[in-house]
Amino acid sequence: MKITWTLQDGRTHTAEVANGTNMMEAAVANDITGVVGECGGSLSCATCHVYVADDWVGKTGEPEDFEDAMLDATEAERKDNSRLSCQIVADDSLDGLHLIVPAL
Repeated sequence: MKITWTLQDGRTHTAEVANGTNMMEAAVANDITGVVGECGGSLSCATCHVYVADDWVGKTGEPEDFEDAMLDATEAERKDNSRLSCQIVADDSLDGLHLIVPAL
């Protein structure tokens, strides 16, 4: 499936991502600047914070309680479409997903 990130400088990067891969792993594997994933996806940091494009918010779901709490610790402004990318897992319904890397 294809995932597109809009980078902090406005450029876009599209990559093939396998089902079952979380978006933090995909971003790190594709050298997406601004998505760090210091904790490796264990929900103990907020360095994989992204904004989900408005037309994809309903398809990625809402943050669960612990993710919601971690989103309060993001370096960039938290918005209604903020998610930790480690909590979004690729499946066929997300083909074409668009994520925006927050500017710091």
